[in-house]
Amino acid sequence: MSPNHSSLHYYRTILHDLLLWLPLASLVGVLGGSAAAGFLWALVWVTDIRVAHPQLIWGLPIAGFVVGWLYLRFGKEVEAGNNLLIDEIHNPKAVIPLRMAPLVLFGTLVSHLFGASVGREGTAVQMGGALADQLTLITRRNQNDRRVLLMAGISAGFAGVFGTPMAGAVFGVEVLALGMMRNNALLPCLIAAFVADFTVSVLGGFLGVHHTHYSVGAVPEFSLWLGLLVLIAGAIFGGAGKLFADSTHWLGKQFKRIRYAPLRPVLGGSILALVVMGFGAERYIGLGIPVIVEAFTQPLSWADAPLKLLFTVFSLGAGFKGGEVTPLFFIGATLGNALAPVLDLPFPLLAGLGFVAVFAGATNTPLACTLMAIELFGAPIAPFALLACTMAHLCSGYSGIYKAQRMGSGKGRPIAAEQAKSRLGS
Repeated sequence: MSPNHSSLHYYRTILHDLLLWLPLASLVGVLGGSAAAGFLWALVWVTDIRVAHPQLIWGLPIAGFVVGWLYLRFGKEVEAGNNLLIDEIHNPKAVIPLRMAPLVLFGTLVSHLFGASVGREGTAVQMGGALADQLTLITRRNQNDRRVLLMAGISAGFAGVFGTPMAGAVFGVEVLALGMMRNNALLPCLIAAFVADFTVSVLGGFLGVHHTHYSVGAVPEFSLWLGLLVLIAGAIFGGAGKLFADSTHWLGKQFKRIRYAPLRPVLGGSILALVVMGFGAERYIGLGIPVIVEAFTQPLSWADAPLKLLFTVFSLGAGFKGGEVTPLFFIGATLGNALAPVLDLPFPLLAGLGFVAVFAGATNTPLACTLMAIELFGAPIAPFALLACTMAHLCSGYSGIYKAQRMGSGKGRPIAAEQAKSRLGS
């Protein structure tokens, strides 16, 4: 084949991909963004009810039983949640059942209504992925295209729920494996993420939904000394991410000793309700957005981060639905706030770095988290965020909240893939 003919074939392929993915990824973005907007509206509604009626926490065991029974009866195939999406991208088997979307939506809203300490990213990502995968049936795409559709669905859900399209796009290709990104899916993921974010902004105007604004204030000029301090903080953030992931997996295994799954959240919910009402710990249930905002505006107690970690690990381990990411934001922001006087850094800056870096350590997605910092806090934070997220990623080891993540090139010094794989998610 001549060079000219080869170049012509390449550009024909690129044109074909553009004509295919512009409309298809845009549709994924509309579906994922619409689901995220409706979910965010409903989440605000149930949270307002819970705050107005704190005694609802006593219903947490019953709520947990109902959600557990629904998953046992109708959702065994989708109970793995985000891990199922990642597994299907790596090893496609069957189209994700559409019931994943309503099940995780209902489970998350019920969990928040009655006071579990869970997040929201898992719900948005699962809805986006499940809806995107239905297009495989409609358009009869092959397995490679199906992988891209699923990644685009993940990106759309993530971007829609957090308002960070660049981070959402990269998250969809970075979360699959440590040290390896599927860049062939980046364009569809970008299209889906930006369309989803636009869809949420449009629908949010009608529904009264908006993303929370965080401000790190004036970012100091970068210096080697500040960079060193940020690396130290990043190592601590990575340790927190590792502790969160390892603790969640360990406690989940302990709860699974209860063979009848619906009884696990009954036990967990009963303990949570007693602790929350007995010690007045309402601060550590739900998303915790007000506390995250406080972390950027005033010094907080050193106990906030470990207590939120404990409540979230217990809620997730017991089987309540939602996600891990917003609680990780809480843990990171309050941990950064507490570290600020120790490292002699501005607490809004360190709260912002902790916000993204603990997330980076727990999910093994340093690039997506750096982009999230830029989108949320502004471009001047970029060098600090990249240092903090990279260091957190390295120091979190081979732990991660997603057990289905595969091993790519690993972290730091290359190691045998088999050895690393045995550590990941263990």
